[in-house]
This record gives sequence, structure tokens and C-alpha cells, in this order.
Amino acid sequence: MSNRTTTRADLLEAVYGTCPGLSRAQAREVVEQSLDEICSALERGETVKLRAFGAFSVRAKRARVGRNPKTGEEYPITARRVLTFRPSPRLIAAVNGETLEDEPVLGRSMSGLSA
Repeated sequence: MSNRTTTRADLLEAVYGTCPGLSRAQAREVVEQSLDEICSALERGETVKLRAFGAFSVRAKRARVGRNPKTGEEYPITARRVLTFRPSPRLIAAVNGETLEDEPVLGRSMSGLSA
């Protein structure tokens, strides 16, 4: 496992390296617009689904009473919205060094088809 962190600059270099027709400025614009649109959608409370990657969503948490575990003293925790991420099965498999076979369309098995 690596301690390296992927940054915006790394994403910019990846886009620039895989799209030879783009200048660095254009690659930067693509990355920035993509991230801005994801952030805007989440601010509006929308779910952002990226196929083969995962889904970001915003959950509303209600106000509740918390407790200091050391002293037992109660204190209020205000209502808030939290960001959650649910990785796709393909991403989970990749992180675990496995390969995930492509899933059949609409859950149909290909074994019943003749060649």
C-alpha cells in the first residue's frame, strides 16, 4: 500500500497525457469543470453516480444528544448534511487486486444463448 496521495495536478496530467489533442490549459479546464459540476450537484443534494467508480450522495442527519465518553457529559449535536461515498463492485474488486467480470445486461445469463 502506498502513502502517495493523488492530487488535482495528477488528474490534470492524466487527462493531458491521454488526450494528445488538448493543451495543458484545456486539460485543466476539463478537470476543473468536471470537479465543479460534481460539487455543484452535491450542493444541490443530488446523487452523483460514476459508472465503475461509485456514487456520492448527501445524507441529512438529525439533531441528537452526544456524550463525552471520558466524562459522560451530554452535549447537543446539531442537524447537518454529510457526504457519503459508496464504491462500485468493480472499484472494490480492483482495490482488492481482483477482476470483476462484466455483468450481463439486465441480469440475464449468457449461458442460455446458443452460438
